[in-house]
Amino acid sequence: MFSALAATALLGGCASVETRPTAAVSASNPIVAQAGHLAGKHGGLTGAERAANEQQIDRLLTQLDDATLSREANALPPGDPLYNFVGRALMKRGLPLPRPFDRSSDWSFNAGQRPPAEADGYRPPMKLAVLLPSSGPSMIAGASVRDGLNAAYYGETRRRPEINFYDTGSTGGGTLAAYDKAVADGNDFVIGPLGRDEVSALFAKGALPVPVLALNRGNVAPPSGNVSFSLTPEDEGLAAADYLLERKVKRVLAIDGGDDGQRRAIAALKERLAGAGAVVTDSVSEGTADLGPFVAKEGGVDAVFLAVKGSSARNLVPKLAMVGLSDKPRVATSQVLQGTGKPEQDRVLDGIAFPSETWTAGGIRGLSPAVGVAQTLPTARGPGGARLFAFGYDAWQLSAYLERLASRPDAYIAGATGVLRIDGGGTVLRTPAWSTFSSGVAVPLADASRR
Repeated sequence: MFSALAATALLGGCASVETRPTAAVSASNPIVAQAGHLAGKHGGLTGAERAANEQQIDRLLTQLDDATLSREANALPPGDPLYNFVGRALMKRGLPLPRPFDRSSDWSFNAGQRPPAEADGYRPPMKLAVLLPSSGPSMIAGASVRDGLNAAYYGETRRRPEINFYDTGSTGGGTLAAYDKAVADGNDFVIGPLGRDEVSALFAKGALPVPVLALNRGNVAPPSGNVSFSLTPEDEGLAAADYLLERKVKRVLAIDGGDDGQRRAIAALKERLAGAGAVVTDSVSEGTADLGPFVAKEGGVDAVFLAVKGSSARNLVPKLAMVGLSDKPRVATSQVLQGTGKPEQDRVLDGIAFPSETWTAGGIRGLSPAVGVAQTLPTARGPGGARLFAFGYDAWQLSAYLERLASRPDAYIAGATGVLRIDGGGTVLRTPAWSTFSSGVAVPLADASRR
């Protein structure tokens, strides 16, 4: 088990919530009017209809440039049902909100009887339960998250809650039993569970007596007072789409390795691009022998999205060069790191950009560099282990600063996985760092984001 002594060796300080200024302007727009009409009926919808309506609103808002989106957000009056949608769109682009989200009966957070917050908003729970799999098929991932969380927890020098860990067994039934035990034991806040099915099982209960920071997204929205935080393929697809749209890309060729996560990333990319008038021209398998016919189509290809592992990407790069795509923007998911680590082989990947964690890309204040931590802790080794370690680290920070994030429109956490904010529905929005390969080594991409 990760110890306080190990955590002390890894940390040099503590994280804090930072703020950004806001501005005030006003205007109107026909696209916003259409989105507003859909938002007005959103509260009366359920199930698939509600999800489809939300996607349609998001698609409309994606068509607005940053200045227009900010202007229209300022113009919306308090209580307008569209404001939370517009605010979420602003946050996804790393732009400031003109005012806090309208915390209606749909979602709000109450810190309960916690002691008063510190000046920077630090207000952790009094007794914290952590629901993670220490048995079952997800136990290795659970150990990485656990050790990252402990690193942040033991690195904090101020008041810390009593912390208790409960095994979910990697199942929905195990999660429900663990949650009930955590409630019976008097915990006032819960971090976890980790699996999608586990989160779905817990959120399906509806109102929960003890609030939860779930470490994944289920198939239902978080009940009011609860939060979901995830590192999903969809998030990477959306981040890649925003990256390409900032570079005025209109036509993207997507290549995947065939697994579910890779296809989900492409689906999210396609959805975001479509809302902005761009398109995924084709989605093809990494084993496609000749990419020429896809590039030769009318309109051509402006960029390439690679939802593949590093070994596959190395094989694809020569194929891209043969059809004239080596000088086009090439963006990958973080899976491109899997199977890399030998610069002499990975030089072929130079110039490919991919979303990454701030900690692994360039480091964060208060936590030792990823390379050093990996030497100490096996659970932080490799791209997957380091990513989950950073995820656990940020889970602790979110539990301690949740009230601040929920109540301040300008509040965010400069976390190990990226910049973290909370939207009006209890979902943590993450703006990742960006990296690229240079001489076969993954390095931060300095100009990849304005956030």
